[in-house]
Amino acid sequence: MQKKFVPVMITPFNLKAKIDLGVVEQLVDFYLEAGVRGFFANCLSSEMYSISEDERLELTRHVVNYVNGRVPVVATGSFGLTLSDKAEFTKRMADTGVDSVIMITGHFAHVDEPDSALLQRFDEFFAQTGDIRLGLYECPAPYKRLVSPDILRTLLATGRLNYHKDTSCNVDAVREKLKVAEGSALEFFDAHTPNAAASLRMGAAGMSSISGNFYPEVLVWLCKHAEDPAMQKEVDWLQSELQRVDPLIHIAYPMSAKYFLQLRGLPVRTISRAHVMELTPDQKNTLNQIHQDFRHWCERLNIKEAAAAPAVH
Repeated sequence: MQKKFVPVMITPFNLKAKIDLGVVEQLVDFYLEAGVRGFFANCLSSEMYSISEDERLELTRHVVNYVNGRVPVVATGSFGLTLSDKAEFTKRMADTGVDSVIMITGHFAHVDEPDSALLQRFDEFFAQTGDIRLGLYECPAPYKRLVSPDILRTLLATGRLNYHKDTSCNVDAVREKLKVAEGSALEFFDAHTPNAAASLRMGAAGMSSISGNFYPEVLVWLCKHAEDPAMQKEVDWLQSELQRVDPLIHIAYPMSAKYFLQLRGLPVRTISRAHVMELTPDQKNTLNQIHQDFRHWCERLNIKEAAAAPAVH
């Protein structure tokens, strides 16, 4: 099975902090040239908690229409105060044409509630959403609700799930969940770049990490070669490099990604609704150095850098 890299898309804004759909299209082109095989729109990287319901739908619909079936697109849909609200918004998100509507696990039970409450609400939610294809997302906000192997087994038995974005950041937990998902229709994506090689070798469908908003073609290369016996030395070297810089790119994210994409020639403004502080000179210097590191990785591994397409006026 060919492994996939699926970026968690950032949202570019214009000078009035409105979504810049023209730059969204340039980002899609950039990601596709890098070799990605899917998109996760309207996610935490997209600043989904800082945009309105209408904007979430507009952004996702625009991505789906522009991608036009070239690769699958998924997007988060479990928004609303009540289960009925969540089901209704999920239906609206499904109507954008996404391949799967993603449910944030932390939206279905409070932090102090047991897994039995989580399962009961999922059961009610499934009953209210017909045959819409669904996925799970262990999103860090509002809090990170990890799904145990037993919970995953129970949910898989419904036949409704085809997508899982894992944020356990734990190789043993990933291994157990991959055993549960084996032979099912579920595509399992690890969000934790330091786990990448291990998860891919254990059977994950691919990766879906924030590092893809900095150097997607490097993650595409890793997905392609993680299981290649002839490339294990280079895979391990790249994995160690990615692990080294991973804590650094998380600082001031997603602003850090927007600055990095500027270094790569994309017209993405360093405007964010989720992170309102400017990057410091030290933070910029760190990202400048990682950009140089990235170019070295590409040179060593013979990776073609994706080019930023010129704007169309």
